[in-house]
Amino acid sequence: MASRLEGKSAIITGAGSGIGRATALLFARHGARLVIGDKAESVHETAKMIREDGGTVNALQMNAGREDDVAKMVEAARGSYGGIDIAYANAGISGGLPGIFDQSMDDWQQILQVNLIGPFLIIKHAGQEIMKRASGSIICTASVAGLRSGAGGPAYSASKAGVINLVQTAAQQLSGTGVRVNAICPGLIETGMTERAFEYAREKGVEEKIGRLNPLHRAGQPEEIAHVALFLASDESSYVNGQAIVVDGGLSSSHPVTRQETGKTAA
Repeated sequence: MASRLEGKSAIITGAGSGIGRATALLFARHGARLVIGDKAESVHETAKMIREDGGTVNALQMNAGREDDVAKMVEAARGSYGGIDIAYANAGISGGLPGIFDQSMDDWQQILQVNLIGPFLIIKHAGQEIMKRASGSIICTASVAGLRSGAGGPAYSASKAGVINLVQTAAQQLSGTGVRVNAICPGLIETGMTERAFEYAREKGVEEKIGRLNPLHRAGQPEEIAHVALFLASDESSYVNGQAIVVDGGLSSSHPVTRQETGKTAA
């Protein structure tokens, strides 16, 4: 397997499970030296998996929405690897699916702190370090919920819409530096964040209905997002900048419609 990130260093938040863990494992297999962070202790299990696979990694328990913690991640990469080439702001929380009148200001602040301020902090601190290399990539996890309503709670959706605009704004702010900033917008992916929904469907015997709203008729896996992150981190995406790349099985390709039977047309 070709090593698409050989000699490069990367930081990844939310690497304790799901998309973050899958991406950390994939980046390491392609030669990247990593600093990974997560609020959960499971980040150390991810690090163990990487080391057992022959990779190089430092793991930190941290809060992606705290500036001091993000700065420590950047400093760890600088101290261990001499700098940063890639930064992936992946950490996020869902906040569930309450109505707009049911969420408190504290709920909104907590969700925005991690989901939107977290990526800002990665761009602020890691971006300055990547600029020293005159080339590199910053990736942020947004969501299809940031594109339009119907895929998440109000605060979550607003936070992810903010991430999409943030990467567009940051790409312009970093104009001429050689640093690219892009977002990935996952659809329904089987991760810790969606675990309860998957477990409920399995208990009810309706697992086959998960993901039926998209044209592929299935949910996605963390590895499918990780491969898009690998593309954005690598030199293969050297002319991709300021974009929000949707990975959702085609869910967002259409507005909701009444499904027509094969061979019949809408009136």
